[in-house]
Amino acid sequence: MAYTICWEWLCIPSSPCRFSPIENHVLMLKHLLIPLVLVSMPLSGFGQRSSTLLEMDLSVISQVNQGNSYITSPTDIGNIEQLWFEANLIPNFYLRESKNSRLMGVLTPQIIIRMYQEESFPVRTPSYLPQLTLYYFFKKKENLQTSSFYGRIGHHSNGQEGAFYSDEEVINLKSGNFLTNFLELGYIKTNINNRFNAYQFFKTSLEYHPKRLVDKNLHDIYSRYRWHSAFSIFRLPKNNEKQPFSKRPTRSLKGEATWMFGNYNDLNTLSPERFNLKLTFYYHPQFLEDIGFFTQYYHGSDYYNIYFNHRLSILRFGIMTEKLIF
Repeated sequence: MAYTICWEWLCIPSSPCRFSPIENHVLMLKHLLIPLVLVSMPLSGFGQRSSTLLEMDLSVISQVNQGNSYITSPTDIGNIEQLWFEANLIPNFYLRESKNSRLMGVLTPQIIIRMYQEESFPVRTPSYLPQLTLYYFFKKKENLQTSSFYGRIGHHSNGQEGAFYSDEEVINLKSGNFLTNFLELGYIKTNINNRFNAYQFFKTSLEYHPKRLVDKNLHDIYSRYRWHSAFSIFRLPKNNEKQPFSKRPTRSLKGEATWMFGNYNDLNTLSPERFNLKLTFYYHPQFLEDIGFFTQYYHGSDYYNIYFNHRLSILRFGIMTEKLIF
């Protein structure tokens, strides 16, 4: 199994912790980041020179980086509000001259919505995340490794215009205005592992929210600087006589880590509240076309607009689209 590589690094000791909360969280981050970096290194020594897998172009690279649409089931385990579902809609519109172009643009009108298990089944303050991303295909080596860069301009708001705080000086979650704009610059490296019939992606990026383009109520309580890292593995089914080569992945594993730095909430540099961790496993049964099942663990700040001040620790399940074809 391709997923066994360095898997032991992800295990957190179950014995009583002997470290401070900050040291413990740094260790947890290390357990995630170190294997992501190690596994993303070239694995040409394990594979054959004549790869049976195909080279990747910007379309595939951008699809992996943009993410997938999904809908969760109402069985979340953790400290999130009771939901019927959370839906993440990520349609991508591609802008480029030709398939072999080194430069490509992607327009993404992303929306995240949550339906609460309350009277009338309300959908409160959806997250609107329109983005424009430009990808540049930088380098391709003989062993099918590639390097790409991308730049992104994004907007995040909740479509509300009410006061940010309620009368009790508490954040107004139902109608309070939330608005920020950001820039992101990143690097993506890809590898092909012929032995495990798998594609590998490693991404690292910096996200910046200019102070003038962020609602003033967020200046001292919302992180405007973020460092993202992610590693993904997509495994294709083995070749057989009836189906010589399948281009659709059957399983994938993605680990993500974010460090939110800068001055906000008077947090220490290595405060546990500065780190977000996510691990997602996806399985695509052969009898389904564009959707499959996923399991995800998330620990970190709430990404749902004005709910950003909440800390989540949840295990969730649901269905996810996967139109990725190699």
